[in-house]
Amino acid sequence: VTRAMSPERSGAASPAIALGDAAPPFHDLAGVDGRRYSLSSFGGDVLVLLFVGNGCPSVKAHSEELNRLQEELGAAGVQLVAVNANNAALSPPDTLRHMGEVAAERGWRFPYVNDTDAALARACGAVATPQAFVFDRERRLRYRGRLTDSRDPSRATVRYLEDALDDLVAGRPVRVPETAPYGCSIVW
Repeated sequence: VTRAMSPERSGAASPAIALGDAAPPFHDLAGVDGRRYSLSSFGGDVLVLLFVGNGCPSVKAHSEELNRLQEELGAAGVQLVAVNANNAALSPPDTLRHMGEVAAERGWRFPYVNDTDAALARACGAVATPQAFVFDRERRLRYRGRLTDSRDPSRATVRYLEDALDDLVAGRPVRVPETAPYGCSIVW
């Protein structure tokens, strides 16, 4: 099985790609829908790799917001992809079976894939859930970081991910290209 490029397998990730860098290639990630996904599986103008965990309260709190973004911006060429990189041996709620249950429960309208060895997370430099990595049409990194300025989206005053998506769809540079993530640590 060919996986994403991976730096050292032990320890937490560090920013492996910089703003403007190409998306790390990935292949053969299992989706909760029974399909296998690679970077080339996704067309469109904007690709969002969104690192999530099934038990993370911040991810759960933003689920409706994520569905809304996919619904509103999908026609403009935006594709969200949820990626679970948690080690299921250490975090049993993060198995592929449980991922499918969570996606159904939350009504996610976008692919949810399992990064079983966290190679994609490490290649991106993901450290938390939720953490977004937004790539433009050429699959260059244009935004990475938090979704909003609050773990509770109903209290958010700044919607960083949505602003980045709006900027890219409109053909503008992303006004805030990087923010510090918050939420749960990825379980390595």
